Amino acid sequence: MSMRSFGSTLAALGAVVVALVLAGGLDSYYAFVLGQIALLTIVGVGLNILVGLSGQMSFGHAGVYAIGAYAVAVLTTRLGVSFWIAWPLGALLAGGVGALMAIPALRLKGPYLAMVTIAFGLIVEHGLVELREVTGGQNGILDIAPPSLFGAALDANGMAMLAVAVAAASLAIFARLSAGGWGAAMRAVRDTDVAAASVGLNPTVIRTLAFALSALFAGAAGGLFAPMAGFVTPQTFNLTQSILFVLVVVLGGSGGRLGPLLGALVVGLLPELLSGFEAYRILVFGALLMVVLWLAPRGLAGLWEALPFKRRPAAALIAGSTTTLADLLADRPRAALQAEDLGMRFGGLRALDGARFSLPPGRVTALIGPNGAGKSTVMNLLSGFYRPTDGRCLLGAAPLPRQAFAAARAGVARSYQTSQVFQSLSVEDNVLLAARRGRLGAPLARFAAKAQRERARALLAACGYAGDPTLPAGDLAHVDRRLVEIARALALDPDVLLLDEPAAGLSQEDKRLLAVLLKDIARAGVAVGLIEHDMGLVMGVSDAVVVLNAGVQIAQGTPGDIQADPAVRAAYLGAAPASAPVDRGPVSRLDALRVVNLTAGYGAAPVLSGVEIEVRQGEAVALLGANGAGKSTLMRVIAGLHPAAEGQVAFEGGLLNGRSANERVRRGVVLSPEGRQVFPELTVRDNIRLGAFLDRRDLEARTQEMLARFPRLAERLHQRAGLLSGGEQQMLALARALMSRPKVLLLDEPSLGLAPRVIDEIFAAFRDLRDQDLTLLIVDQMAGLALSVSDRAYVLSGGRIVAQGTAAQIAADPAVNTAYLGG
Repeated sequence: MSMRSFGSTLAALGAVVVALVLAGGLDSYYAFVLGQIALLTIVGVGLNILVGLSGQMSFGHAGVYAIGAYAVAVLTTRLGVSFWIAWPLGALLAGGVGALMAIPALRLKGPYLAMVTIAFGLIVEHGLVELREVTGGQNGILDIAPPSLFGAALDANGMAMLAVAVAAASLAIFARLSAGGWGAAMRAVRDTDVAAASVGLNPTVIRTLAFALSALFAGAAGGLFAPMAGFVTPQTFNLTQSILFVLVVVLGGSGGRLGPLLGALVVGLLPELLSGFEAYRILVFGALLMVVLWLAPRGLAGLWEALPFKRRPAAALIAGSTTTLADLLADRPRAALQAEDLGMRFGGLRALDGARFSLPPGRVTALIGPNGAGKSTVMNLLSGFYRPTDGRCLLGAAPLPRQAFAAARAGVARSYQTSQVFQSLSVEDNVLLAARRGRLGAPLARFAAKAQRERARALLAACGYAGDPTLPAGDLAHVDRRLVEIARALALDPDVLLLDEPAAGLSQEDKRLLAVLLKDIARAGVAVGLIEHDMGLVMGVSDAVVVLNAGVQIAQGTPGDIQADPAVRAAYLGAAPASAPVDRGPVSRLDALRVVNLTAGYGAAPVLSGVEIEVRQGEAVALLGANGAGKSTLMRVIAGLHPAAEGQVAFEGGLLNGRSANERVRRGVVLSPEGRQVFPELTVRDNIRLGAFLDRRDLEARTQEMLARFPRLAERLHQRAGLLSGGEQQMLALARALMSRPKVLLLDEPSLGLAPRVIDEIFAAFRDLRDQDLTLLIVDQMAGLALSVSDRAYVLSGGRIVAQGTAAQIAADPAVNTAYLGG
C-alpha cells in the first residue's frame, strides 16, 4: 500500500471512530440523522459502482432501496423472521432485481437507460400501493421492531452505530473493488466496450455485476432503514428520493473512494441546516449541484485532489530494456487464422463475398483495397465482432468463437483505426487488464502482483513506449496511444494480432519504428494481419498481401506481385477512361483558389506539410493520392471545417484564414462532403432547399433547376432522404451544394460506394458543370475517372505534393502508381 493510500485509509478509520463515538452519545434525533447519513453513504457506494465505475445511470434506486426495506418489514413483522436473516435476504433480493435491471443496459445508454430506471422506480412505488395484503398499501407497515444484539434491542443510538459500521465496511469494499481487476474492467467497459471485448472482457457480465452490486448495497441500506424508522410507506421511496441518491454521488465525486461519504454529508446535513426552508429543499439542491459542477466537475472529492498542497507522485519513466518481445511472449506453437469463403451481408447489401486467405504464424499479411472494399468488415469478422453470413473463420483447426470477447480469449488480439485505449486507466493498467484475458478472479481480489507489473512495463518498453506507465492513458500523445494499444494487444499473448491502420497520424520516423516493431512481432511467432493505407509501409513489411475491391478478393501474393497486378491497378486507379483526358485549351489565368505552404493535422504529427495548389477560374482540378494521404483533410481545411496550423488559403485574391465555414459558403467555396451526409429525416425537397439557406433569392426556380438536372430526385421529391439509394443520395448532396451558388465546388469522394452505372451518371454531371465554367476541385479514389473530367491534377503522398501537371501528364506519370501502391 502506498503512503498516500495508507493516509487516506487512516483518515477514513479515524472518521469512523469519531462517528461511532458520536452515535453512542447523541440524543435520539441526532442519532437518527447520523444514521440517515450512513444509509445515504451505503446507497452512494452502490451508485458509485454503477455510475462512477461502470458509467451507467439509474434514477430508480429508490425502488431497490424499497425492496430491501419492505423485505425486512414483511419478514420480521408478518413472518417472525429474525432481522439478521431478513436483512441479508432483502439485500440479495434487491441485488437479484438489480441484475434484471441490467437487461435494458445491454441495448440502451444515456438518457434512454435513465428513463427505464425511472419507470422501474415508479413501478415499485405503485406496486407497493397495490399489493395491500402484503405491504399494507398506502398506510405501509408500522411498528417494525428494532433488531436485537446479544439479547438487547438496539435503540436509536445502536441503530446509528450499526449503520455507521456498515457504511464504513461499504467504503472499504468499494476501495478494494475499485483498485482490483473488476474495478479496472468496469472502467474499461465504461471507456470503450468495443476495446474491452477485444481484450477478453464480457461487457454484459461486467455491466450486470455493476447493477447487481449497486442494487445490493441499496437494498442493504433499505433493510437498515426499516427498523431505524420503525415504519415504511410507499411515499418514502419516490422519484425525489432516487434523485437525492444520485446527488450523493455527483456532489461527492463520481468514482472517488470517499465521494459517497462527502456527498452523503451534504445531502444529509443540508436539510437540517435549512430546516426552515423545507419547501425549497429540491431547489436548493439543484442550485448547489450547479455550483459544484461549475467549480468542481469531479465533485468534492475531485476538488480535494486538485488542491495545490496535494502532492503528486513523480513521473516514473520506463527505462530502456534489452528484453525482446520473443522473451516476453510464450515460446509455443501458434495457430493460423483462416478465412474460408467468407461472406457478409447487411440487409440487401453484400459487403463481402467469398474471401479466402490465411494469416500464418510468424508472417505479416496485409489486407488492402480502396475505400469501400470491405477491409473493416473482414477485420470485424476475423475478430469476432461480426458473424459471417457465409463461410467461416478458423483459428487453427477450430472454428473462431462467435463473440468478440471469446475470440480474444482464444488468441485473436486487435487494435483499432481510431485509438481505443482505456482512457481512465493508467498506461500499465491498460496492459495488465489485457494480460488477464478476461479472468478477473473474485471481485475483491488484488489486481496485479509486482512481477506482473514488471512484465507489463517490459512489454511497453519492447513496443517503444518510454513514458510514465502510471500516467492516465487518456493523457497520452497520439503516437504513444498507438504503442500502448499494440502492447495491450500483445499482453494477451495472442496467436494472431490484427492491426487496423496503426500508422494513421504518425510521422515518417514513427512509421519507420513501427515497421521495425511489426517485424519483431512476427519474428516472435505471432501472425500479424495488417490493414494500412501507407503503401510504402505495407510493401516494406508484408510477407503477403491480400487485395479486396467492392467486397471481392481480387488478388493475393507477394508485394511485388501485387504492385504489378493489372486488376489491382484498376481497383486503385480506376479503369482507363474510354478517351484520354480532354485538353480544353487555355483556361483563365486568374486564380479562383490558392493554397500556400499549408500545414494541418489532428495532433502532434501533421497530416499535410507545405502543400501548395492553385485552381484557376473555370478549371477542373483533380487531387489524387492513396487513402490517408491527406486529401479529405485538405478539403476540410479549404472549406473551413478544420483549422490550418500554418499557411494560407486564398480565394479570389482575399484570404480565407480565420473565416468560418458558413462565411466561406457565402463567398462561394462550397463542399460536397465525403459520404454524402444528407439529412436523412428530411425530404428530398427540404434537403435541396437547405442548400439555399444563406441566399434564398429565386428559391423555387433554383429548386426546379436542380430537379431538371437530376430527374431522379423529382420522382422522389417528398420521400425522406434516408430512404434513397446511395447514388440518389449523392445526386441530392450535389444538388444541395449547387443550391449555394458555388464559385468553387469541392467534391470529396463522390464515387465512393456507388454502382458503375451511377458513377457514369454523376461524372457526366461533373463534365456539364465543367463545361459551364464552374470551378471544380475533385478528390476521388478512382484516379482514372477524376482525370477524365479534369484539366490538371496534383498527387498527394504522405501529406505532400509529389507530382502535378495536366491531366494527361499525370495519367502517364509513374508517381501516381507509386502513391497508390508503393514503390
